[in-house]
Amino acid sequence: MPALTDLFTVPVVQAPMAGGASCPSLAAEVSEAGGLGFLAAGYKSAAAMTEEIERLRTLTSRPFGVNLFMPQTGTPDRQAVEAYRGRLTGEAEWYGVELGDPYGPADDAFDAKVAALTADPVPVVSFTFGCPDRAVLDAFGRAGTYTVVTVTSVAEARAARTAGADAVCVQGLEAGGHQGTHVDDPERDGTGAGLLTLVTAVRECVGLPVVAAGGIMRGGQVAAVLAAGASAAQLGTAFLVCPESGANALHKRAMTDPAFSHTELTRAFSGRPARGLVNRFLREHGGFAPAAYPALHFLTSGLRKAAAAKGDPQGMALWAGQGHRLARELPAARLVHTLAAELDAARSGAAGR
Repeated sequence: MPALTDLFTVPVVQAPMAGGASCPSLAAEVSEAGGLGFLAAGYKSAAAMTEEIERLRTLTSRPFGVNLFMPQTGTPDRQAVEAYRGRLTGEAEWYGVELGDPYGPADDAFDAKVAALTADPVPVVSFTFGCPDRAVLDAFGRAGTYTVVTVTSVAEARAARTAGADAVCVQGLEAGGHQGTHVDDPERDGTGAGLLTLVTAVRECVGLPVVAAGGIMRGGQVAAVLAAGASAAQLGTAFLVCPESGANALHKRAMTDPAFSHTELTRAFSGRPARGLVNRFLREHGGFAPAAYPALHFLTSGLRKAAAAKGDPQGMALWAGQGHRLARELPAARLVHTLAAELDAARSGAAGR
């Protein structure tokens, strides 16, 4: 099994962004530039995941990763879900679509994806929304795949170590998109730790290699998390605006649009806390959304797609980290090179003081 640092020459990981932003062209450009590109298998079938992997392999021979969503256990509170459905009927009428069926499968085809990835291994597999059991992680180890578990606390990092993960992706509260908490507890919404504090605590208490994620947009910030003990920095929002990204053009423009001044954690679109730009939908519905993932994801899927089709970012899930205003519309490879240069400058400056 290689070390984490053997997987890249630049300690920059492109975050797996489910919903279309992470695509073969983006991952390939990042990996070719020396970083570690990632595909996002969440919300896709195993066949669609395999098709993207095959496409990526035609674009690069460099290491890359695939991210899986862990199956969600428990039954959503149907009364709460139905109340939220009722609240969104006006949205459905406005956009001219039907609300989705909130009671679809909650396992995200996890077993089929694991079977596909162990039969035809990829260099790296990461996991979000929980930690696999040791049997799954051992199977990937036998296949020669490096495994990374997303964590948001020291306790979750310890669980990942016990299960046999090779590394952890430590996600600070600043991160855009979904918080990768292992247990979805509404009483803990917004109580997570900031990235630098969390990286330091995990390194001291757990000892696994760390990929640091949350609000990172510049090479100087990469230097900071490396100094705190991380082996690499993971960036999502920074890569979302690249021309190779599959994100909707409205989403890309919103990152630096003065009309969207800040981000908040919300359950409005999916039923799980996720950081996005504050728009009309988030303001009007966020306070009423129950903890019901992926039920609300299925319920609002058609609304979000219709808003995008109508050119209305006020009805879209505009996932973004706290550093979104620092986004630079650079080609992905150039962004990796720019981050590397900024990292070198930060290190040189620190050494000269």
